[in-house]
Amino acid sequence: MKPGAFRYHRPATLDAALGLLAEHGDAAKAIAGGQSLVPMMNLRLAQPAELVDLGDVAGLESIRMVDGMLEVGARVRHQTVADDELVRRHCPLLGEAASGIGHYAIRQRGTLGGSLAHADPAAQLPLVAVTLGAEIEIASARGRRRVAASDFFVSVMTTALEPDELIVAVRFPVAAAQEGQAYRHFNRRIGDYAIVSVAASVRLRDGRVEHLRLGVGAVEPVPLLLGQLAAEKTGRSADAAWIADVAMAARAAIQPDDDERIPALYRRELTETMVARALSAAIERAGKRP
Repeated sequence: MKPGAFRYHRPATLDAALGLLAEHGDAAKAIAGGQSLVPMMNLRLAQPAELVDLGDVAGLESIRMVDGMLEVGARVRHQTVADDELVRRHCPLLGEAASGIGHYAIRQRGTLGGSLAHADPAAQLPLVAVTLGAEIEIASARGRRRVAASDFFVSVMTTALEPDELIVAVRFPVAAAQEGQAYRHFNRRIGDYAIVSVAASVRLRDGRVEHLRLGVGAVEPVPLLLGQLAAEKTGRSADAAWIADVAMAARAAIQPDDDERIPALYRRELTETMVARALSAAIERAGKRP
C-alpha cells in the first residue's frame, strides 16, 4: 500500500519547523526516523496533509549532562542511545531498553522523541521515561514547557502534545551509588513488541532496599508506574523472598484487557515472572555500582 497525497517540508531550523506546525495545525505531522509513522501512512491509518521532516534541524541530537540530569535530544537514534558511554554510565536502564528495540535497521533510524510521541503502550522508551520519572521538554512557536513523563502519556498513542508542539529533549535522573537498573521483556519473536515489559531501579543500603522504582509496559493503555507498591516494599532485605513478594504484588496490581490472542491471566503471569527477573538483575547490579 501507499500513503495518501501530502506536501513535504524539510525545514533547516527548529523555528522553521515550529512555524510550519503552527501554520498547518492538525493537518501537519512531524517525521524524524519514520519507523512508526511511515507504516501507518502506508496503511492509511495516518494521513497528514503536510509532512514536516526534521532531518535537517540541528540541535536535537546531543547527549549531555545538564543540572545533574542526563539530557537526550529528541532526534537521537535508538542505537546511539544504546551505545553512548554517558547513557551507560548514568542511566543504564535507558541504554539497555534501547538496545532491545526492534531490529538493528530500526534502531539506526528510530528516535527517542519519535518513540515517546508515538506512545505505543508496548514500546520500551515510554516505559523507561515513566519508570525513572523523566522530564520531557516540549517546544512550539508559543514557547517551551516541561512535562513529567507520568503526565505526558494520556492513552494508547495519545499524549499531552498539542498539534503545534514538538518534543525537543528528555531529561532522565541519573543512577546513584548502589543503584541497579534492569529492563526485561517477553515477546514471541525477536523484534516484536513486548507482550509484557518491566523496568526496575533498586537502590540499596546495607543490603536493604532504600528506594525502588518499578514500571510495567504493554499491560494497560499507558506505561504503568507501580509507585504505591514500590513505596510499600522498601526497607526490607533485598533477598529472594522480597523479590517473590514484589513480583506477586505486581501481578495483582495490573489490570490488563482480556482478549482471545493474549488472555489477561497470561499477562499477569508474565508480569510476575518478568518483575522477578528484572529485580534480580537490578539487585545484582546495585551491588557492583560503587
